[in-house]
Parts: sequence; structure tokens; C-alpha cells
Amino acid sequence: MAGKVPLLEQMRRNPRADWTIDDIARLCTEHQIELETPSRGSHYKAISPHIAGHLTIPAARPIKTPYIRSLVMMIDVHLELRRQASLGD
Repeated sequence: MAGKVPLLEQMRRNPRADWTIDDIARLCTEHQIELETPSRGSHYKAISPHIAGHLTIPAARPIKTPYIRSLVMMIDVHLELRRQASLGD
């Protein structure tokens, strides 16, 4: 029996699924990416300590495919930079 597929891999395989902001929040928490809630409006900010800038994600449901793909790419870069930083210690 196959094990459970990690959320990042699920999003990578199917960015068109009915993803919600709760899924985004869970993924960000799993990978130590800060998800800043909107002070006004409906856009969240995903912020990595290893990447300059942030990714803006609208909370409208479902979250559109380009935002999911961008988040997956951001997390891939975040994980690689985090790995490189840990090797440099």
C-alpha cells in the first residue's frame, strides 16, 4: 500500500484542484514559510526568509492554477536555499 502523498507533491501534480487558502496555509506551515494574513482586502502574502520579496495569493476560492504553480516554485527555491544555507554552517 502506498503512503500518503505530501501536500507539496499533490499541488505539483494537480495545480488545478480546488485548493483553498487553508491548504495554502498548511503547506506554508509545513515548509516554514510565513503566510501573512491581509490587514485589509483579501490577498495573503507568502514570505520566505531565504527569498527577497513575497508572493501575493488571493483568498478567492478556488485559488487559480498560476498561484498554485508560483507557490510550488517558491517552495522549491526556498527548500534549495535552506539546504544550501545548512551546508554552509
